[in-house]
Amino acid sequence: MGGEQGTGSGMRLRLARQARGFSQLQLAGMAGVTRQAVSAVESGQSDPSLRVALALAHALGMTVEEMFGPATPALQIAARPVAPVGGEGARVTLAAVGDGFVALPLRGATASRAGFLPAGGLADGTEGTETRIDPLGPPQPTLVVAGCDPALPLLERPLGLLDPPVAFSWWSCPSMQALGLAADGLVHVAGAHLRGADGEYNTGPAAELLRDGGEVIGFCAWREGLAVRAELADVSGIADVARHGLRLVNRGPGAEARSLLDRELGELGIEGRGLPGYGSEATGHLEVAAAVAAGLADVGVASEPAALAYGLGFVPLAVERFDFVIPASQTGSREVQALLKVLSSRWLLDQMASLPGYDSARCGEHIATLAPASPQRP
Repeated sequence: MGGEQGTGSGMRLRLARQARGFSQLQLAGMAGVTRQAVSAVESGQSDPSLRVALALAHALGMTVEEMFGPATPALQIAARPVAPVGGEGARVTLAAVGDGFVALPLRGATASRAGFLPAGGLADGTEGTETRIDPLGPPQPTLVVAGCDPALPLLERPLGLLDPPVAFSWWSCPSMQALGLAADGLVHVAGAHLRGADGEYNTGPAAELLRDGGEVIGFCAWREGLAVRAELADVSGIADVARHGLRLVNRGPGAEARSLLDRELGELGIEGRGLPGYGSEATGHLEVAAAVAAGLADVGVASEPAALAYGLGFVPLAVERFDFVIPASQTGSREVQALLKVLSSRWLLDQMASLPGYDSARCGEHIATLAPASPQRP
């Protein structure tokens, strides 16, 4: 039952357990084995002994052949969508997070990196808060990270070189939304660069949303500021943008870039909604830079690396730290442990160093432990 067969068997065990509503601990108690044994079999890290295989199959009302045999039954997976997946047949990335599955829609910019990405399954309707997914193959261990740093896809290669490998899926979204997804158990890790009330980045906002606590691990730092069309060399700050009536491309609510813009406007006493393009919303830093480079806007707030990648002028406004925020429930997961391992990868650090404007000096550094929130008194 080793190799690919073992991995498929582990997935069948996970699906059969979840279909019956059992946790790993409950199944372990019913079968008379340890929860660690159930976890190891489900993740493909070990093959069950005959005794364990018999006990697990019996506890789930299945035969050993059905559970651990070579044939993979066609099973439908109930997954919580990170965002609306669309109609029947919509392509999704499928990943296990915690004790369940999540589905990440493959559409728009999320669907491609200069070409279509492979799908893990197809949507087949919705029941309550879950979407039924027809998998296109056994879901593989996949680290799911939400956040807006365009350097995140660099994690894919070192994760794939691990033994056993871990796949990577990135959901591009503003920092506040990323923290919300982590708090809801929809991603393993949130990437954030949010300035707290004390001026410190990430620890305060993360502690407010992750009520059960967690860890904050460094990834990189950059300067954030105005990405400006190259011919507008006389723009030196937000005041010039307002004075000349330049058209903005903005980020959505919950993005630190939008908060930075609002802070700068507030200090100048300028009403943002009166500026051309203030109501526009780009998904991420590269999207802001691309809009400016294409002439759809004159200026937008983005990271310096994004501005440099498109040959734009850059006016720095702040130095920001982008960290990984890991909920306490995910810190011991195989996917998160894989992430922590590859953050010291020489290949990853060299790649980040090759990107103009990135500072990876604190990559992999433990920034803070977030304590669980104190229970409120009745």
